[in-house]
Amino acid sequence: MIDRELYLPKSWTGDRARCREAAVPDGVEFATKTVLAQAMLARALDAGVPATWVTADEAYGKDHKFRTWLESRRLSYVLAVACNQTIPAAAGTSRADVLAAQAPKDAWKRRSCGDGAKGPRLFDWAVASLPTYEDTTPPGWSRWLLVRRSLTPNSKGELELAYYLCCAPTGTTDDELIRVAGTHWVVEECFQTAKNGGRPGPLPGPPLRRLVSAHHPGHARPHLPRGDRGDRPKSPGSGLIPVTLGEVKRLLAHLITTVPDHAVTWACSHWRRRHQYRAKQAHYQRRQTQDH
Repeated sequence: MIDRELYLPKSWTGDRARCREAAVPDGVEFATKTVLAQAMLARALDAGVPATWVTADEAYGKDHKFRTWLESRRLSYVLAVACNQTIPAAAGTSRADVLAAQAPKDAWKRRSCGDGAKGPRLFDWAVASLPTYEDTTPPGWSRWLLVRRSLTPNSKGELELAYYLCCAPTGTTDDELIRVAGTHWVVEECFQTAKNGGRPGPLPGPPLRRLVSAHHPGHARPHLPRGDRGDRPKSPGSGLIPVTLGEVKRLLAHLITTVPDHAVTWACSHWRRRHQYRAKQAHYQRRQTQDH
């Protein structure tokens, strides 16, 4: 986490008395989440933060202005969109789910979009090339529709599909698009940790008391790299998984909200990581048995 913006709905910005009571400056006006995201990205890029890809959920992917701005800054993106998203096609426009339904059987390839707690996250993927817009698409760039399909049916007996609009330099591989799409899970984990304030559950009380408290540095939590979080432990003999972001969150919660016995806290952490290690080993053995 390197930046933050506070989203205020119109019910807040339209009530200046309420804003003043919460110490919200009079100059703060309503801004959509995509506008706030664009402002944060601009600050990061202008400050020299190196970035190649942007990935986000449907709330951002559906915003044409946001996608156009990313292209103007030469930022490649893989943005989730809804099934009814209008997609430019060779013969006019179509919906994302209609284009996916037209994909031939051999267009689907089984790939992992990253490692999870139980090993590789496998899905079936299909990629379709899309027309480019000469007025916005950077020279030498291409557009694609990326579709992810689950391997097992849901409770309704259906294979779930997810859709992504992509734009990147021509020659970008399908595997690279899939890899970027998979990083969205890591982003969501960071958001969840930030929303919980490093605590085991949601913060008590109303979501906002005062603007100054919401932006206070004391609420910041480190985004620690998880390294090979989904890989098998490097030292099988240790019998412990690597320290995960979730485990860091628990340890911080004990340190911040209680006066713990550090020996007991660390022992509980070892117990959880040992239990997760054994569960992971059993999962790998079961998968190997099924593969054979």
